[in-house]
Amino acid sequence: MIKPSKKNSWKNFFTLIINSKPPKFLIIVAFLLSIISTFLSLLMPLMIKYLIDNFESITFTSSTLLLIVSFFIVQGMLGGVSLYLLTYIGQKVVANFRSQLWKKYLKLPLQFYNNNKTGELVSRIVNDTLVIKGIVTNHLVDFVTGVIITLGSTIILFILNWEMTVIVLLSIIISFFLILPLSKKMYNITIGYQNELAKFSATIMQGLSMIQLIKSSNMELEEYKRGSKDVAELFKFSIKEGKLIAIISPILSFLHILSISMVIIYGSLQVSTGSLSAGELVAFVLYLFQMMGPMSQFTIFFNQLQKAKGATENISNLLGEQEELYMSVQELKNINEKITYENVYFEYNSNEQILKNITFDIDPGKVTAIVGPSGSGKTTIFSLLERFYEPIKGAIKIGKKNINTYSINSWRDNIGYVSQDTTIFAGTIKENIAYGVKRDVTDEDIAKAAKLAYADEFIEKMTDKYNTYVGERGVKLSGGQRQRIGIARVLLRNPQLLMLDEATSSLDSTSEAIVQKALNNLMVGRTTLIITHRLSTIKHADKIILIDNGRIIGSGTHDELIENHAMYREFATNQLLIEHSVI
Repeated sequence: MIKPSKKNSWKNFFTLIINSKPPKFLIIVAFLLSIISTFLSLLMPLMIKYLIDNFESITFTSSTLLLIVSFFIVQGMLGGVSLYLLTYIGQKVVANFRSQLWKKYLKLPLQFYNNNKTGELVSRIVNDTLVIKGIVTNHLVDFVTGVIITLGSTIILFILNWEMTVIVLLSIIISFFLILPLSKKMYNITIGYQNELAKFSATIMQGLSMIQLIKSSNMELEEYKRGSKDVAELFKFSIKEGKLIAIISPILSFLHILSISMVIIYGSLQVSTGSLSAGELVAFVLYLFQMMGPMSQFTIFFNQLQKAKGATENISNLLGEQEELYMSVQELKNINEKITYENVYFEYNSNEQILKNITFDIDPGKVTAIVGPSGSGKTTIFSLLERFYEPIKGAIKIGKKNINTYSINSWRDNIGYVSQDTTIFAGTIKENIAYGVKRDVTDEDIAKAAKLAYADEFIEKMTDKYNTYVGERGVKLSGGQRQRIGIARVLLRNPQLLMLDEATSSLDSTSEAIVQKALNNLMVGRTTLIITHRLSTIKHADKIILIDNGRIIGSGTHDELIENHAMYREFATNQLLIEHSVI
């Protein structure tokens, strides 16, 4: 799980806001309108003071009333336009954040996803960005205008009556010293809340993604308990936040009421002695109310600012994660040379080596099979060749060049991968077959690939044919049908290096026979690397690499290994018995 660092948290906050590239001109306009609207609101109490003190001598004509009404309308319109612009700016900042994060997610290596839960990452891009949007859209302008109102009101209050102003300022100073010590507690609570929210998102996403397993295993109650535990933790953090607010609010309210009461009592005495006019007292009270509003806004602002600070730290840490190596710009046109593993070592975690001194060749245009017990490192060999991970020692070369010489995109464009469980996304059959193809393709191209993959046999029987919606993760298709769509996808991409990872292991004998014919079409003219336990497939390979416990313990053709390698002979005999039992 990604944990935020408190180091330079404020710097992270402002840096991230700036890097989101908010529309600067609109920000300037919105703040100018807010400031003008605020200054106009500062004039209102003075206007009311003048009207009260000169009520008997003022002639209220229609033009006077129109002027007063127009004043209020202009002030309201400026505030409304400013609010709209700030809402637009906030949404723009959120959109930019989400775009940056999504781009970052797509560039992060698989190792990152091995160490982080998908639901937590989703929470960062959805929930944390909303917190930042709230501070930009709703609270930042209130803080700025609140500061202006507070300063402006304070100056005018000193002019009207400095003694009563001192009473008000004492209330504000006391309020400030009450809020300050609680800000750190609020920060810790909000960080904990956001992390728990991310955990809850991960729990929900995992549960929904495995709903069929949950139901078939009668695990609904256990999964409910797991989610309820996260909900309970969220509730605890919300209650802690509520307790802090419940402590602050009554104290602030008491101080506000006390200061207003003292001002009214003291001001009334001065009015009775003639040292203060009734209009001045009303104006003073109005300014006092104008100041009390920002005091509450400041409390809310600093509370939200702590949340936004935590959210930006989470986002900053994500944006600072190491991406896949995209440094090389040299394009690989085709794979027509020998690929060599030279003394390759690899480990996912320190002190747990998966591959140890792996050295072998993959000849162009030939079929190389990798066989061995489960957990021996076969799939890791594939992952290194696809550059999902980097060897900790040794190198993988094409010809005489390290494969890292070439851009990662051009390298993967030349590789086609078929696993034992082909990934199908929610969409149509046509969209699934064409996925990953960079060139323009016609319906005829798609149909040709489907035919070579023997997928047309079931597609043509469907009501909507190639426009059939397959459901999330292809739930409307059988395993054999998903595999054939996956093979059609690779055929349409037309890669030169083919990687087959147990492509038929999860199929029944009938589906396997059809998929194997499709694979035979796919392998024609391509360098092919196979992981399989099927002896029928292994026997026809040009070279077999036998691996055990991360080491190569034998290589050669099937006949050579049968004759000279006892472990392979035992493996082949056992596998042959398994295949016969299935038949």
